[in-house]
Amino acid sequence: MTSQIGSAGTTYEAAGVSIDAGDRAVELMKVWVDKARRPEMIGGIGGFAGLFDASALKDYTRPLLASSADGVGTKVAIAQAMDRHNTIGFDLVGMLVDDLVVCGAEPLFLTDYIATGRVVPERVAAIVQGIAEACVQAGCALIGGETAEHPGLLGPDEYDVAGSTTGVVEAADLLGPGLVRPGDVVVAMAASGLHSNGYSLVRHVLLGQASDGGAGWQLDRHVDELGRTLGEELLEPTRIYAKACLDLARNTQTHAMSHVTGGGLAANLERVMPEELTATIDRATWTPQPVFDLVRRVGSVSQPDLERTLNCGVGMVALTAPEDADQAVNLLAGHGVDAWVCGEVGLVADAVEATAGGSVRMVGQHPGW
Repeated sequence: MTSQIGSAGTTYEAAGVSIDAGDRAVELMKVWVDKARRPEMIGGIGGFAGLFDASALKDYTRPLLASSADGVGTKVAIAQAMDRHNTIGFDLVGMLVDDLVVCGAEPLFLTDYIATGRVVPERVAAIVQGIAEACVQAGCALIGGETAEHPGLLGPDEYDVAGSTTGVVEAADLLGPGLVRPGDVVVAMAASGLHSNGYSLVRHVLLGQASDGGAGWQLDRHVDELGRTLGEELLEPTRIYAKACLDLARNTQTHAMSHVTGGGLAANLERVMPEELTATIDRATWTPQPVFDLVRRVGSVSQPDLERTLNCGVGMVALTAPEDADQAVNLLAGHGVDAWVCGEVGLVADAVEATAGGSVRMVGQHPGW
């Protein structure tokens, strides 16, 4: 017996993928992509590959290309639960360009990838809006991307975002561990909030059910110490430090920088510390934003665990010559970034109770903790 198929046959849309919705999403996002251009960008979206005029690099003596790839982790679950999607793209760009800039590289262009169970054109356009607005703030072009519909793999209202970015730095201007010297100061740059790391812990502590050890709070709960709802706090976009850090690298004797992401301040600072040196960080020099203390108290999270998971109020640090410390702090303030000296670099042999790697140690305590 031959099986019967409907007269219309089986369509891609019947399988869960809408070509029309994808085309509509592209049309809606064009206005945002056009805002995130650089003069070197050739053409617009819709091609198979984004084009960037590399002759712009001919004035470099020895241009080094830098690249970074990342996502925003489980913070997307908050955006989906609140049905607010125009900030998560900002987080994506922050995670990408802030990684790139630590070596002194200027972000040139970025591509994004959005995977979703069902293409809702307005939702995709809102995500791209955030990406484009953040690219403008970072000074890079949104040169291309991909939106993929994955029915059966992701739920209809689920999505994930990722991306990659490319930048350039003159070889002679490359920052890194080899430049760090004893006596350098650690300049801390304030975070805007949680940024995009540690959300599995935050969600477990604040949103998890009591039976699982969580507080069971709702995202629309107003939290007095935060001054807004929990959901609004958790969606606070990642701060973009790119232009401020490039200015810092060009105008001060800054030797290295570190983006404080997963692993926390100490672990990320260790990545740009030579083995023979150690950085001592004094917690007493700053008070983390209330959300960090909230997670600590509500979840009874130990300080070591908190500091290994969250940025605890410091999103970026620079290792700068001591004579340029005041200039660095003032320069960053001009970019709207609160900054302060939080520590100093010394020889490992001079450190007391140095870590096993001899790279970073935390001392003191945050005021009020």
